[in-house]
Amino acid sequence: MNEKHNLLNPPSTDFSMLDYECAYLPGRSVRMHYKYVPNASKTFASAVISRGWRRFGKYYFHPICQGCNECKSVRINVNDYHYTKSQRRAIRRNKETQIIVQKPSMTQAHINLYNKYHAHKHNKDDWTFREISQREYHENFVDGAQDFGKEVLYIRDEKLVGVDLIDILDDGISSIYFYYDPDYAKLSLGNYSLLYQINLADILDLEWIYLGYWVDGCKAFAYKPKFQPQELLDGFPDIKEEPKWKLIDLLKEKP
Repeated sequence: MNEKHNLLNPPSTDFSMLDYECAYLPGRSVRMHYKYVPNASKTFASAVISRGWRRFGKYYFHPICQGCNECKSVRINVNDYHYTKSQRRAIRRNKETQIIVQKPSMTQAHINLYNKYHAHKHNKDDWTFREISQREYHENFVDGAQDFGKEVLYIRDEKLVGVDLIDILDDGISSIYFYYDPDYAKLSLGNYSLLYQINLADILDLEWIYLGYWVDGCKAFAYKPKFQPQELLDGFPDIKEEPKWKLIDLLKEKP
């Protein structure tokens, strides 16, 4: 019991950011609560991710916005997953795509691809854009991986065309971040990367894909309801509480 208690309560520093402009809902402000955990265990990561937290580097976080509760956590049920016709086509389009799963790394190819993707999203979807530094990339996507963080590399024509950052946890896979080469948009790599996560979770006998947040009306999340069946979590229960996930079809009903 003491060992598990220690794993669930690692040395950490808690703090909250000042309000800043919400990227999901125009005219709203967001405030994040952070827990900086230098040496998180997979047990700890599994517990907080299943309760709606997210991870970037050594930072675990969730929103604590005043007067707003629009961010709902979503997870895919791997055991009962249903592939659509378009998803099967995406799988077929990637028969020649090479996949490598390894510990997160940072090369110039990573940096170049990340910046190319975000410049494309800036032009296409008006995302805020500035080039990421090597230090920032390392802090966000390489640090804090411990023994459970992985990157899935997608190779086509002998070059890096996609990078998927994930955590392989006790009960599922947590999707952290994905970016790809817009020149290969025809491969539907965003959808394919999530389908690969589902396949990998099935191989590893894991039940869930933790997709992060759903915000109704947010264009960036429009793809998420296409992966069924799903469960939704309202709020961020304490680590001593059991999270109450609810089966929901976001294409048919509001949370």
